[in-house]
Amino acid sequence: MSDDSTPTRPAQPAPPTVGTAEDGPELVRFDRVTKRFGAHTVLDSLDMTVYAGKHVTLIGPSGSGKTTILRLLMTLLKPEEGKIKVGDAYLTHEEKNGRLVPASEKHCREVRKNIGMVFQQFNLFPNMKVLRNITEAPVHVLGLSKDAAEERARGLLDLVGLTQHIDKYPSQLSGGQQQRVAIARALAMRPQVLLLDEVTSALDPELVAGVLDVLRDIAHTTDITMLCVTHEMNFARDISDCVMMFDQGRVIEFGTPEKIFSEPENDRTREFLSAVL
Repeated sequence: MSDDSTPTRPAQPAPPTVGTAEDGPELVRFDRVTKRFGAHTVLDSLDMTVYAGKHVTLIGPSGSGKTTILRLLMTLLKPEEGKIKVGDAYLTHEEKNGRLVPASEKHCREVRKNIGMVFQQFNLFPNMKVLRNITEAPVHVLGLSKDAAEERARGLLDLVGLTQHIDKYPSQLSGGQQQRVAIARALAMRPQVLLLDEVTSALDPELVAGVLDVLRDIAHTTDITMLCVTHEMNFARDISDCVMMFDQGRVIEFGTPEKIFSEPENDRTREFLSAVL
């Protein structure tokens, strides 16, 4: 006899796979990844695969596990169970003597070079001008020469429409301009995967459109792979190859933007979208 007091878990569809080998290499893979905070399970045995060049938007209520995925990829968090792969390398583990062991910090740093992230808060160095904010990591992490890093930075500032602000400090820029510098800084590392975590949530409403336009341009004109957490549903519809709906640490529905936004099958997805659209 069933116990009515037992909380029900959302049904989980087949593991999401975005793209195929014809698109290029498999870039991000979660294999039964579980993350807990105390007794609370934030990600529940997540399986997910994303191939090169695909743009994936993660949606769902607060606390459903979306941002946790990005923070695991940046190694800001570690999973309790499961494995994560980025490209050909494990992120959370490394191979030694023919078996997988927990990854060293050195190994994590090497794999993490392939990942760029833009946060809700801009996290720019306040004591550095725009140009140096963008060149600092390519010089010190990638070993680029100062001239090569500056040439790359100038091209990216042109891409995000900020060439005229190259010699300003972050405090001299608007929030939207600072976020565009943060986008350029992430791209300066030439990552294979770009993570976007609610990048417009800290901005005044009138500044949101400019940042989203820059990201649309990047999505439509480059082959970078994107994982995006956002409440900007029109933006998600514009840039995504796949939208994944999360609830209670699981993907409960996924598909093209047209399917998820126009014909969602899951009651929880319909309930969430009716609240945010």
